[in-house]
Amino acid sequence: MTLADLPLAPLERAFVASLQRLEPQAPEAVLLAAALCCEALASGDVCLPLARLAGRRPWPDVDLSLPALSVWRAQLEASLLVGTPDDYAPLTLVGERLYLARYQAYEQQLAEQLLARAGDAPEVDEVRLAESLARLFAFNQQRPDWQRLAAAQAVRRRLAVISGGPGTGKTTTVVRLLAALLEQPGGERLAIGLAAPTGKAAARMAEAIRNAKAELPVSDAVKEALPDEARTLHRLLGSRGDSPRVRHDAANPLALDVLVVDEASMVDLALMAKLVAALPPKARLILLGDKDQLAAVEAGAVFAELCEGRGFDARAASELERITGQPVPVEMPRSRLGDAVVLLTHSHRFAGDSGIGELARRINAGDARGTVALLQEGRADLAWNAAPSATALIERLEQGYAPYLQAARQGDPGAAFEAFNGFRALTAQREGPFGVTGINEALETRFRRRLGVPARERWYPGRAVMVRQNDYALGLFNGDIGLCLKTEQGLRVFFEGDEGYRGFAPARLPSHDSAFAMTVHKSQGSEFTEVLLALPDQPSPLLTRALCYTGITRAKRRVEIWALPARLAEAVSTRAERAAGLAERLALPEGTSRASETLPSARPADPQGDQLSLF
Repeated sequence: MTLADLPLAPLERAFVASLQRLEPQAPEAVLLAAALCCEALASGDVCLPLARLAGRRPWPDVDLSLPALSVWRAQLEASLLVGTPDDYAPLTLVGERLYLARYQAYEQQLAEQLLARAGDAPEVDEVRLAESLARLFAFNQQRPDWQRLAAAQAVRRRLAVISGGPGTGKTTTVVRLLAALLEQPGGERLAIGLAAPTGKAAARMAEAIRNAKAELPVSDAVKEALPDEARTLHRLLGSRGDSPRVRHDAANPLALDVLVVDEASMVDLALMAKLVAALPPKARLILLGDKDQLAAVEAGAVFAELCEGRGFDARAASELERITGQPVPVEMPRSRLGDAVVLLTHSHRFAGDSGIGELARRINAGDARGTVALLQEGRADLAWNAAPSATALIERLEQGYAPYLQAARQGDPGAAFEAFNGFRALTAQREGPFGVTGINEALETRFRRRLGVPARERWYPGRAVMVRQNDYALGLFNGDIGLCLKTEQGLRVFFEGDEGYRGFAPARLPSHDSAFAMTVHKSQGSEFTEVLLALPDQPSPLLTRALCYTGITRAKRRVEIWALPARLAEAVSTRAERAAGLAERLALPEGTSRASETLPSARPADPQGDQLSLF
């Protein structure tokens, strides 16, 4: 069997062909590893874990097995195509992980710069900080008050990683920790930036901070200094189309003293590496997210890896107790960034008896049997259809969207958006009868028939769409939802804005899809009153506990799951693990305590540099 007979995508074939030109005598196992490295990257892995595939068939339907691990490694180490992190080669071997060179450089650079940032504590007036925290978080009665502890660490460190599920108060925490920073000596001079991976997330973050300002027990000067505009990370960095290079980097850093990044779980490795490189070494970086949510669509699960090593050793716990007056449990960190990570655990959205909250806990624990048992209890905020059919699903969704269609006929954007956000269908995938495309097509056929709209007409009152690409001229961003309503000027598609609703002629919109059903990935960061989560009837690699958790926690009041018992159990039992080495690079050496370790000096790495541009 030749490489031409293997089920490789065009990109992998082109890459392998270029490697064959560089080393015509390269062993087949090396070329296979390169192709599999590309496949791994496309599926979200940062690297190819050799031990996971050695001696096995990489493609079940192809009669081809890879060499044993020792043989495979020896062939890779002997090849001119494979080097160490200090070499110039298309592929990089680190232990038993094989990388495309650029991604090894991204990971190495990110680890080194995070460690350097974490090891350089800023000067802090602890007396003033203690007073600020006591006043800003006086409303919290939980002990320990993790919001207060997270704010304290964000002021005391140049790196803070704050993770929490829906309703745990991440926005409340960040606006108050920024106020505490501004109350520090010289705080009035701080340049603070807000950013998020998507335009929708950036707009939502800015709105939340604007709304939270009024209630802050701080001076008008501090309120005025709080930022209320946010940008996408790509716009912040100055992305250049399809080029991996960005305008802001270590040589041209961002003019910021503090950067807050919301929805950080959606940031992939390459983007995070570029972001940290572009931030001045003395600037504070505050990452907000939910470690249990779906990771980025692109390669890497950076936020989850950063959260793996969390914990406060005795020294850090003692310092925090002294400043905050809060009890701080001692838990030895597993990472050299451990005390930079704080988890918010108290949900203000889901009460103690909430079925959604308990369902989220059981899913995150991988408890498939407990998940099924809970759904069978008949909780008021939970429902489960264990024998779904495509026809019944469309009928149920038509019923669910009926209040919205009625509101849309009135032509009032506010009422239409309120009704539309009251119910949302979420799916695991795009294709198939339980996928986004199939559901939207079937639903729209019924809606057109009900409204008497010809089948050939794309636009009709009530059509919901999601923007697929950013249009800065119009102020519309990937993920924005628009609703088509009838006005005196004809059909207009309305979008929510900072100062009300903006209407556009349908022909002016950038690329878009219908949005009655959306993937769980696209729903990240959104909230709906009720959610119907439909899982496919056939096994799928997309079915993971992170997907289920993310989907059900989009709901504020009620969740309805349409899934076969086998598919639901598979999803809850499957933990999505992405192959990467960031957590290992940040881990404490064996037998080393956090207090005694010495941080390594950061060695410069340039994954955007010309020498790596081909790899």
